[in-house]
Amino acid sequence: MGDGVLIENTAAWKRDKEIVGGLAKRYAEIASLPLMQKTRRRMTENNGLIMGRPPVLLHELPWHELNIDGKLTLTCENAFARGMEQRFRRALYQWEYCPGDMYFEPVFTIQKTFESTGNGIEVVENARYTDEGNNIYSHEYIDQLANKSDVEKFRLPTVTAYPERDRENVSLADELLGGALCAELRGVDIYHAPWDNIARYRGVTPILVDLCDRPGHIHAIMKAYTDGAIHELEQMEKLGLLEYRNTYLHCTPEFTDDVPAAGYREGGAVRFKDVWFRTMAQMFSEVSPQMHEEFDILYGKQIADRCALTYYGCCEPLHDKIDVITKNIKNLRKIGVTPWADEERIAEKIGGGVVFAKKPNPAYVAITADPEVIFSETVKTIEICEKYGCPYELVLKDISTVSYKPENLTIWAGTVKKALDGFYG
Repeated sequence: MGDGVLIENTAAWKRDKEIVGGLAKRYAEIASLPLMQKTRRRMTENNGLIMGRPPVLLHELPWHELNIDGKLTLTCENAFARGMEQRFRRALYQWEYCPGDMYFEPVFTIQKTFESTGNGIEVVENARYTDEGNNIYSHEYIDQLANKSDVEKFRLPTVTAYPERDRENVSLADELLGGALCAELRGVDIYHAPWDNIARYRGVTPILVDLCDRPGHIHAIMKAYTDGAIHELEQMEKLGLLEYRNTYLHCTPEFTDDVPAAGYREGGAVRFKDVWFRTMAQMFSEVSPQMHEEFDILYGKQIADRCALTYYGCCEPLHDKIDVITKNIKNLRKIGVTPWADEERIAEKIGGGVVFAKKPNPAYVAITADPEVIFSETVKTIEICEKYGCPYELVLKDISTVSYKPENLTIWAGTVKKALDGFYG
C-alpha cells in the first residue's frame, strides 16, 4: 500500500486521518460484536467437517454499480489513506446492505510487500469493453507459446521481500487508524491457477487443440510453468511471506483448527505445511477425467502434497472428476461446486469427508433478483448436502453485474437467509 514516502503533517493529511479514523471506529464496533466470534467458530467447524448451518458469503461484487447515496465515494487525498478508506467503506456498505455471514477481523491487516521477476512470459491481448467502469471485459489473447522455442523463454522467477517497507506501512496505517484498530502484518495465501494464466498466454482454443494434437507440447509448457511456480513459492516460504491466519482464501472461509502444523513457532516463518493450497483448472471443464488428471492434477499435487489442506476447483464442473482428484490429492478438504455441476453426484461421492463449496449462480442477480428462483436453488443445495452429510458453504461470487441494481444483492442475501432459517432456525 505504502511507497515509503514521508507524509507531511498537512491539513489534507489531518483530514485523511479524521476520515479513516472515523471509519475504523465504526468498523471496530462491528468487529467487537459477539456475533463475530460465533461466525468465526462456525466457519472453523465447517472447515473441520462438522455439519451445521453453512457460512453464506458474497464476494467479487461489481462495486462500480453499488454506490448508494455516495457511501462508496472516496474522499481522502493521500493514496495510502484512500486504499484504507476504500476497504472500510466497502466492508461497512456490505454490512449494511448484504452482509451474509461477514466476519470483521479485530485488526486492520497489511499485506507483506514483495516483488517477483515473473516467469518470462507476458500476456499480449486485444480487449473490448462494454462498461468502462467494470473490470470484467472481453479478451482476445495472442498465442505466446505456439512453438518449442517459445517454451524456452520461461525463466525461474526471483522474489524480493521489502520488510522495511512493511514496517513503514504498518506505522502509517496505525497513524491513520488513530487507535480505533491496530495494524497487523500478514503474509499471502497460495493461490495456484496455472490454466488461468496459460490461457492468457495463449488463448483457450490453441490449448484445447494441442491437448489432442501436441500433448508433448502441453506437457513442456506445464512443466516449465510448474517448475517456476514451485521455485517462486519456495523463495516465499524462506522469506516468510506465506500466511495461515487470513480470513479468506480467494473468497472461501479459511479458518481451521488444522493449521498451523505441529512445531510451528509463533511469529516464525510460516511453512508450506502450515497453509492451505488453492488450485483449479477452469478451462478444463470439457476435457476427460484422464486428461484433467494428466495435464493438471498430477502437476498441482507437487505443491498440494507439501501443504496442510487443499481446496480444489472454481468455475469448472467437477462431478466427473471427483475420483481422479481424491485419488491424487490426499489432503483435499474443500471442493468447488459450480452452478453447472451435478450437485447430487458430487455430494454422493464426497459425503462428509470434504467441504461442498457451492457457488450459487450469479446470473440470478445480474438483471433482476427473483426470490423464488434463488430460494429454489438454495433449498436444492441444502437438501442434497443434508441427505449425504456434506458440510457446505454458499459463496456468491464472480458477480460481473447487477445491472446497476444494488437491491439485487440485498434480495439474494435475504432470500438465502430465509431458506436456511427454514432448515436451521
